[in-house]
Amino acid sequence: MKTIDQVHNKIVTREQAAKIVQHWKDQGMEIVFTNGCFDILHRGHIEYLFAARTQGDRLVIGVNSDHSVKLLKGPDRPVNDEQSRMLLLGALECADLVVLFDEETPLSLIQLLLPDILVKGGDWKVEQIVGADIVTEKGGKVLSLAFVDGFSTTGTIAKIQKKGS
Repeated sequence: MKTIDQVHNKIVTREQAAKIVQHWKDQGMEIVFTNGCFDILHRGHIEYLFAARTQGDRLVIGVNSDHSVKLLKGPDRPVNDEQSRMLLLGALECADLVVLFDEETPLSLIQLLLPDILVKGGDWKVEQIVGADIVTEKGGKVLSLAFVDGFSTTGTIAKIQKKGS
């Protein structure tokens, strides 16, 4: 059983992530990177993240900051603050590192970490995935994993609002 300290230890700064990822690479491990807002964690997120983890040896999850979620999703988002979202992700067995980014896209984080495998959900075409060119130029893979239909944060919020009215 994991302790809360073990969960907190998965939540790292960009600089810490770079050092840890390089250490893993030096040990010959394949690093998988994915990112998202993960505002209200749901079944689709869980299935996707566990599938992402199977693509390599370690899974690094980039999480949009509260600021970047507002830019992407609007002034009423996120529902859950960045610290809460990172803690929930860190509690997942499939997550090895969780790192925050403040930009609208994770491009600079991808450039810093240079993952071996870049993964997004099936609602993204490979050629649309931010950082795909960087990863493929370094000989890595870019994957669009199957999308779990019927599960989305926006849909969950709409369902809650409908039940509340």
